[in-house]
Amino acid sequence: MHIRVLTTMVLLNWWTCGCGGGSDSSPATEAAAGFFADASARLVPPFSHNPAVEGKYEMFENIGSGGGLVDIDNDGDLDIILLNGAWRDSAAANAPLPNRLYRQEGDGRFVEISEAAGLGDSGYSMGLASGDIDNDGDIDLYITQYGPDLLYRNNGDGTFSEIGAAAGINNPRWGCSAAFADFDGDGYLDIFVVNYVHFDPDITCSDRAGRPDYCGPHAYPGENDVLFINRGDGTFRDNSAAAGIADSPGKGLGITVFDADDDGDADVYVSNDSEANFLWINDGRGHFLEEGVAFGLALNENGQAEAGMGIALGDADGDGDADVLVAHLRGESNTLYRNDGGSFRDRSEWSGVAGTSLPMTGFGAAFLDADNDGDPELAVVNGRVTRGPRMGPARPNDFWADYAEPNLFYVNEGAGKFRAAGGLGGAFSSAVHNSRGLAVGDVDNDGGLDLLVMNEGGPARLLKNTAPGRGNWLMVRAVDPRYRRIATGARVIVYAGGKRLVRLVDPACGFLSAHDSRTHFGLGEAETADSMIVLWPDGLRERFPGVAANRHILLSRGNGEAYHD
Repeated sequence: MHIRVLTTMVLLNWWTCGCGGGSDSSPATEAAAGFFADASARLVPPFSHNPAVEGKYEMFENIGSGGGLVDIDNDGDLDIILLNGAWRDSAAANAPLPNRLYRQEGDGRFVEISEAAGLGDSGYSMGLASGDIDNDGDIDLYITQYGPDLLYRNNGDGTFSEIGAAAGINNPRWGCSAAFADFDGDGYLDIFVVNYVHFDPDITCSDRAGRPDYCGPHAYPGENDVLFINRGDGTFRDNSAAAGIADSPGKGLGITVFDADDDGDADVYVSNDSEANFLWINDGRGHFLEEGVAFGLALNENGQAEAGMGIALGDADGDGDADVLVAHLRGESNTLYRNDGGSFRDRSEWSGVAGTSLPMTGFGAAFLDADNDGDPELAVVNGRVTRGPRMGPARPNDFWADYAEPNLFYVNEGAGKFRAAGGLGGAFSSAVHNSRGLAVGDVDNDGGLDLLVMNEGGPARLLKNTAPGRGNWLMVRAVDPRYRRIATGARVIVYAGGKRLVRLVDPACGFLSAHDSRTHFGLGEAETADSMIVLWPDGLRERFPGVAANRHILLSRGNGEAYHD
């Protein structure tokens, strides 16, 4: 374990200011103007994750689960999927612990329809990914598990069919995060699955007091990740060996997909737990070469591997390219890798994210423009993997109280500088849980990005964006009509208010969770977007005319003006 060298003053500021460490603002003022309010009461009935703890301290109990914000019925609003843990042999359990689907109704309420929709599986689920595998315009789902993964085809009528085995999906390893992307350029979305460790129930661990506790990743060997290539006929083939990833075991937890080398195809970044991270550079035909060290994304600035958990992807510094943040174990800081034109530098301390994150264990993380000013904020959900001092209110008989931690919220002050401002996080920062998954999306279609937080052994929390003085906005659906789906991997550029804003379309990123596939732009005080450009995955560049702010718009390939640089 590497501990980043920081001054004592930084840590004193953290504990003095609480969750708003490093903030110059009054905590009382920030709390009164928090960016997020708890809207979980809209989940009827309420959901509480249950990892089926049996007192054996088996590692998979303490890693997931996730979920996501997905429009499963194409009605224009987001629905909620929440994954559950279960007994490994559900038939032997007293009761199944199924996954849950909540459909959003026209009045903003959510109705639980899991069984009717065919999504009430009771396996040991971990992570969720969403994408359209058959180009029919409906979102399909991939669920990783401790056990065989699941692939759900959307039937187009609000129901799903599990087709994993029939479609050639075979991943018996411990799957964690997954992502859909067109890795070979044939127009069909493929699936990259990040696998964790080979768990051995005969290996046990204890804390410093000699009490049983969860083992860390060093106790088990890592696993190979898996790439499933879409054949275009509803089936997949395991292309891991041919793609060059089959003989590189890691201890993967998080994933993001983006064009790291700016050559027009989808590359894969995987965060590994206590080992060097992977950056799989794609040659455009679905063959990969691991280049994490060469690009500066494998290790921190001191050449140390860290306990990689969740990943956030976004233009943190406003220079038009994608930066990466990886969340880490307490005693290590979260690491922000700044993209300097295709190579990456650890700028964690300079950016302001290092010191405040040292006492926490981060999992889900996301860049999001919470106040619509054009600069993305940073949200990180936290929760320990080993027992520690209680940081929240006493909850009798709460097994996870010794693992719970507050979340971290950072305001972007421009040019990639962040200020920890827990009070501005409102309900996101004030609650103390053992948090894991984090999904981002505009749940109520008001132009403000909302949050869904999944807690280990605790309640899921839906957090509505209530940022005061929120700026103007655009929500963009960039669609390729040839494939009848969101143009995953495209880049949208919006010019507004003297700014050039660059966002990726449907970027898979984070930890065990699926986000809103629409592309959000905060425009600040600008009342119009002057012009828009889409860089489509196949290399076509199109310019679209400007539009008024505060609306949802569709940009369709072929309807813009093609141009060349």
